[in-house]
Amino acid sequence: MTIHGLYDVIIIGGGPAGITASLYAARQKMNALIITREFGGQITRKVTPVENWPGTVQITGPDLINSFQKHLRKHKIDIERDEVSKIKKVKNYFCITTKSKNHFKTYAVIVATGADPRPLEVEGEQHFVGKGVSYCPLCDGPLFYNKKVAVIGGGNSAMEAALLLSKYVNHIYILEASDKLAAFKDNQDKVLATKKAEIITSAKVLKIEGAKTVEKIIYEDKTSKHKKELEVDGIFIEIGNQPATSFLKDLVNFSKRDEIKINPRTCQTRTKGLFACGDVTDVFPKQIVVAAGEGSKAAVNAYNYVQDVKKC
Repeated sequence: MTIHGLYDVIIIGGGPAGITASLYAARQKMNALIITREFGGQITRKVTPVENWPGTVQITGPDLINSFQKHLRKHKIDIERDEVSKIKKVKNYFCITTKSKNHFKTYAVIVATGADPRPLEVEGEQHFVGKGVSYCPLCDGPLFYNKKVAVIGGGNSAMEAALLLSKYVNHIYILEASDKLAAFKDNQDKVLATKKAEIITSAKVLKIEGAKTVEKIIYEDKTSKHKKELEVDGIFIEIGNQPATSFLKDLVNFSKRDEIKINPRTCQTRTKGLFACGDVTDVFPKQIVVAAGEGSKAAVNAYNYVQDVKKC
């Protein structure tokens, strides 16, 4: 166990929001620390190029996050590769404990932990994780060469996943619970152009079955109310993400989607000195450029907060 000194601000998370907040904290000469298990977050799992980052026509997620890291390392800021397990506020500072049992103190905290893939929560899902069930087409797509797979979800991430998988598999079932896809029309067109995708709407997934690995998916046709099954070798779940907030407990208020509620002007939560930014919050839309902007806003307001605390 290691106990560290008092920081001005600790940023939790190494995605676009967390890195931008760290850059702004460093530029304001704050004594800052960034705690993150890894750099990149969701951006490193993005399966299609980023085409809406200003000044860059097209760049892969990993390449963009690498450029973020290079920029970050140009500044004086401490980096701790770890994961936060607990935050507690004591008087005018916060105590942070990590999973490695390290302890840190800070005047202000910026939470930028992003979101993790949202599970489907059906029978068989957890049993077959790593045995045919995946949340990362970029990581696992090549394992299903010339096989049949299912993509669960009808949003843009599902279309991106299907487009990537079309390079490897021979057939893709796309199952969406509502009666139409939510993805942008151009993304749908790209998937259909592969001639490998079969879209099934009004499909409520009930169960995933197999012996040692995934063999079939059972779903209900919500229109006819009939149960149907599809023989597949793999299932890629793309139904969105859930904020990584388990360590915050009673310090913040949450939305119905478990996002951290913040003051949209300052990024501060209901606890003074505790700020949040990026996909972990209730800010819309969930975009890289929005996350970065929110990160800068959080850092500027954290700086102002710390200056006021130090005057007391």
